[in-house]
Amino acid sequence: MKKLCILFICISSYVQLFCQDTLIVKASLLDKRTSDSVSNALVRYVFGTDTLESKSNYNGVVFFKIISNTNNTLTILHPLYVTEYININEKKRINRDTIRMSFYLLPMKINEIPVVTIYPKGTPQKIFYSEYVSVADFEVLPDGKYILLTYPKKLNKGSDVVLYDGENIISNIPINDKAVELIHDFRGNPHVVCEKNVFGLYVKDKQIAIATHEKNYFMKYLAPILDSNYTKYYITDFNKDYPSMNYYAFDQMDSTYSKIITITDDFMMELYRSEYKWVDVRTKLWAKQKEQETGIDAQIWVGANYFTQSVYYKKLYAPMFHRNDTLFVFDYYKDLLFRFNKKGDVIDSLPIYHQFHAKETGWKNKLIQDQVTGQIYALFDESGYASLRRINTNTGELMEKIPLKFRYVDKIEVHDNAIYYIYRPFESIQKKYLYKELIPLNLEAAKTLKGDELNIEK
Repeated sequence: MKKLCILFICISSYVQLFCQDTLIVKASLLDKRTSDSVSNALVRYVFGTDTLESKSNYNGVVFFKIISNTNNTLTILHPLYVTEYININEKKRINRDTIRMSFYLLPMKINEIPVVTIYPKGTPQKIFYSEYVSVADFEVLPDGKYILLTYPKKLNKGSDVVLYDGENIISNIPINDKAVELIHDFRGNPHVVCEKNVFGLYVKDKQIAIATHEKNYFMKYLAPILDSNYTKYYITDFNKDYPSMNYYAFDQMDSTYSKIITITDDFMMELYRSEYKWVDVRTKLWAKQKEQETGIDAQIWVGANYFTQSVYYKKLYAPMFHRNDTLFVFDYYKDLLFRFNKKGDVIDSLPIYHQFHAKETGWKNKLIQDQVTGQIYALFDESGYASLRRINTNTGELMEKIPLKFRYVDKIEVHDNAIYYIYRPFESIQKKYLYKELIPLNLEAAKTLKGDELNIEK
């Protein structure tokens, strides 16, 4: 009997509930500020004795039932909007059992975190790209910004120097000369080498400022200074038209010079001097006259003016690098890596072999130093694909191979465990972009490192 009573009460309640006037509500949820649709909002409401939930669709519309002439309270929840508690009053009906309503939600105050894209090591990242200008050369500044040399069509027809922070162009300035390349001096200050002048660049109040240097003066007195260490300057007398050179240390305290090392390509020097034997009598007389005027051997005058134009001549390459009060000189003509202290006194020498069999290994006769960590890398090229090999300066051996993703890249530089280069797809009309690839190493910064090898050929 008791069970029958309970069943009777439930059936009575159910019949009473559905005998009441039931309405379907079509509610539109909108942003109070923008009037945009709010999707995926949770609408919680009471229908009879049950608490039900519905979610707004892509258009911000949600459907639910209410009982007419009763107190119907909605709770609207969304993680980006303030929670709303709404009492529904019956409004104009669409038809006999459906009404339309709109609810406006107030957005919460939120702090948007900028999107940060993390690239795996070895994946190329576009640092600078444009549909209108190409990158001809670049320098990475100590604060992580970039100095870019850009041009719209041809470098010698008009170029700009751009200060770039990795996302936005901060400042730019046109170059009123035929630009050739970007270099930096022994203090790390960037310069634009042009056909007639050299322009020094520096950043002042977030703007690029420029100063003009007479090109001959810069190349004669500033470019030969490779690096510095406290009171010492390290200088070279390198000349691209002579197969021998010296490195010197100049002490500012007492204004004295001391020779660090002499590098000579003996085989090339023999061919260089022997050119004098094969020139005509008029050229020999000219060379002898020059010898009397300058004191420079007549054979050197002939070699510099004639043999250097031959396909057999190879310019000298023996770079010096500086890291943590140690100087490293690569003498490829004795197959030795010399190490010197900051005074220029020799510590020891190590055999090096990475220059052997260049055709098979792809050795490009170029070393690159990371200006933050001080690590030195040898550049190789195999069928257009470049790769770097770190040189262990304690043993002279090559370490891990670091291949680059793209083929035929240009202007490869290393800065703070990252490789930068300029690239445009082969036979493409795309502008030249600046790319970056992270090195799969985590090497510490050097303690005293200010400059590196400086190209003084131009």
